[in-house]
Amino acid sequence: MEIKELKNKNISELQAILRIKRDKLRELRFKDAAKQLKNIRELRMIKKDIAQILTLINVKEYGK
Repeated sequence: MEIKELKNKNISELQAILRIKRDKLRELRFKDAAKQLKNIRELRMIKKDIAQILTLINVKEYGK
C-alpha cells in the first residue's frame, strides 16, 4: 500500500490495516518455518508497511 494512501486515513482505519498486516506477517512466518514460502521478500515488504503505519499513527496521535 502506498504511503500517500495511508496518509489520508484516520487512526481507526490505520489500526484496522495494521491488524490485517500483522496477521499476514504471522501467516508468512509460519509458511517460512514450514518451507512453503516462495517469495521471502514479501516478509520484508510487510514489515516495512507495518513500520510506516505505526509511524503515521504516532504522528497523528502526538502531532508533528
